[in-house]
Amino acid sequence: MKNILSQNSRAIPERNGAFTLIELVVVLAVVAILAAILLPSLKGADDKKEGVECMDNKRLMGLGWLMYAQDNRDFIVLSSQSDNANNPLNKYAWCQQEEDFADSPKNYDPSVDITTGPLYPYINSYMAYRCPLDTSVIDHDGTLLPRVRSISMNFFLGGFAGQGAAEAGYSWGNLYPIYMKTTDLTATASPGPSDTWVFVDERWDCINWGNYLTDMAGGDPNEPGLYAFVEDMPAMYHNRGATFAFADGHALLEHWQDPRTTPPYTNPATSQGPALPQLDVPRDEDVRWLQVRSVTAIP
Repeated sequence: MKNILSQNSRAIPERNGAFTLIELVVVLAVVAILAAILLPSLKGADDKKEGVECMDNKRLMGLGWLMYAQDNRDFIVLSSQSDNANNPLNKYAWCQQEEDFADSPKNYDPSVDITTGPLYPYINSYMAYRCPLDTSVIDHDGTLLPRVRSISMNFFLGGFAGQGAAEAGYSWGNLYPIYMKTTDLTATASPGPSDTWVFVDERWDCINWGNYLTDMAGGDPNEPGLYAFVEDMPAMYHNRGATFAFADGHALLEHWQDPRTTPPYTNPATSQGPALPQLDVPRDEDVRWLQVRSVTAIP
């Protein structure tokens, strides 16, 4: 019998297991699509983790602030010292470091000021004084060292060792009080403990003294056309947002709504940030958010 199959059929080539060019292109395209989908999610997870860590730091700072007051007849640590070196209240400032970018130990060594301040025994972690996403550094003899602090305190909690915004030259200063005790934070004389912020991360190109002074121009009566940032501006480390500690001990992450609240960083060697001397931002809702949670006008 003739072998019909061997004579009339063409041999079928065997594959060696390698991908064809088309198959490789398809696989690479699928991988690229999956990466485009997954990488933002992974970055979002990292951002969320760092946001949680930063809020944990603020809770620690806020609880330490409360415990200090409880141990001191409701008197609080003050947001800043005054220019007068003889002011007896200066020693109650939560920190006296005037942060900048100079090659000075105050900027990179926590033991110079941070750990010697009156608040630190209630915190016991200098890492809590800095947002994990603050990448600002000091060039110390060619070695880049992280700066010690990204946190500032609400100016109206103690002011300049008891002195208010009027002493600093603000035209609206006499309209607003300085709170010296936790018992001052009543619902009628202040935003109230749950709505009065105590600590916030400040932009690395703005931060200097221990206080963050919310500009209250246009605050009471509300005139949105007068809103401005003057010298101080909140950080934007967390997806255009900043974390806060409040006087009742809770913390939150606030995302800024107006792009004028988050302008590009400036060169710290030549300026003190975009709000110096003044950044006018009429009708910026973020300014109003800060105003109503910083202080209440004197009736």
